[in-house]
This record gives sequence, C-alpha cells and structure tokens, in this order.
Amino acid sequence: MTGGAGGGEPAGRRFVVAVDGPGGVGKTTLSRGVADALGCAHLDTGAYYRAAALVAMVHRVDLSNEAEVMAAAAGAVLDYEDGVMLVEGIDVSRAIRTGEVTAEVSRVSALAGLRLLLVGRQREWLASHGGRGVVEGRDIGTVVFPGADLKVFLTARPEVRAARRAGQESAGIAAVREELTRRDHLDSTRPVSPLVKAEDAVVIDTSELTAAGAVEEVLRLCAGFG
Repeated sequence: MTGGAGGGEPAGRRFVVAVDGPGGVGKTTLSRGVADALGCAHLDTGAYYRAAALVAMVHRVDLSNEAEVMAAAAGAVLDYEDGVMLVEGIDVSRAIRTGEVTAEVSRVSALAGLRLLLVGRQREWLASHGGRGVVEGRDIGTVVFPGADLKVFLTARPEVRAARRAGQESAGIAAVREELTRRDHLDSTRPVSPLVKAEDAVVIDTSELTAAGAVEEVLRLCAGFG
C-alpha cells in the first residue's frame, strides 16, 4: 500500500483503519481526511449511538430501560453515508448533535444490548463497503474491529479539546470542558466496551498538529501496509 494524498488502500482485500479517542481530539476530521486520501469509505460509529438516542427520545421511551431503547433502535433503519447520518432515509446529522442528545448519548451507549445491536450494524456497514474503511469511535480497535490493520488512538490536552469543541458549539469553553470531562468519565468507566486504548494502537497527540499534519502522520503509518 502507498501512503500520501495519491495513495490507496490495498485493492481486493479487507483493510481497516481504526481511529479511537475521546471527544475533541479530531477523530472525524482526521478519519475523513485519511479515508479521502486512501479512496475508501469513512464511518463515524458515534453517530449510530446518537441516532439511537434520538430515536428513543422521539419515541419517549425510558432511556435507562434497555429493552425499550433496543426495541426503538431495532425498529429503525439507520445508515451512514458520506458523512450523513440517516434514520429512515432522513438526514438527522444536525438533530443528533443537539445538547439534548449529547446529554443522553453516554447513558444510552452504556446499554450492553444496544451496543451489541449497533456493533453488528457497523460490521455490516463495512462489509457493504467492500471490507475497506476508516472507522472512528471509542471502541473500534478493542471491540468493533479488533483485527483492524492499523489502530490509532488520538489524544489532546484538555484545554485544546475544549477549545476545539467550543468552536463547533454555542456553549462556552468552560461548559464544554465540563461536558467533555463528564463524558470521558462515563465512557471510560462503563462496564461494556469502555473507552480504552488498544494494546497495539499507535498514540498520536493532536494538540500541536494541524488537521493536515495529523492526516499525513496516519498516512505514513498506512504506508507500511503493502
């Protein structure tokens, strides 16, 4: 495989780049950039959990009731294409990023049955894209695709993460940092599929990297596969 802007993933075989890390480290920007450079698909698995939370909230189910949340999610057609999260064919990309959904997504994501359901759908997504893709989330290298060809775990200093996320939202930096800390704790301590670094993941601190620089660093790692 060749890296760089003109590179492409090995043709005719499965090739997965797993990108994990907490919020505000640049997972989505990096994953999309790497996928574009490699000419393969990109999947934001977090969008699936946000969509499941949105569906459950629309159906007014008890978000702590696993059976009710699973029933709502299982009955919905969820898909992710070209950076757009779809529920029943409707673009919900903006709706799943509201404060209301963000406040509940960690609680919904901790439900073991729901994770099992959505991991199955995420694996089906990869299969439908020829087994090749750049997949981002919080448990990709440990649970969703533990056999990924390349595993990357992104980090960044707390103040950098908060400033980046605040730039995407209307909340102030202090409020965003508090929310990121809350989600970090919930996602890292949940009993099922916690946010942890895979043993064989390469750690990249994006605090001082530009988006383009981070993409190039991962592409250099990809260049080792041929």
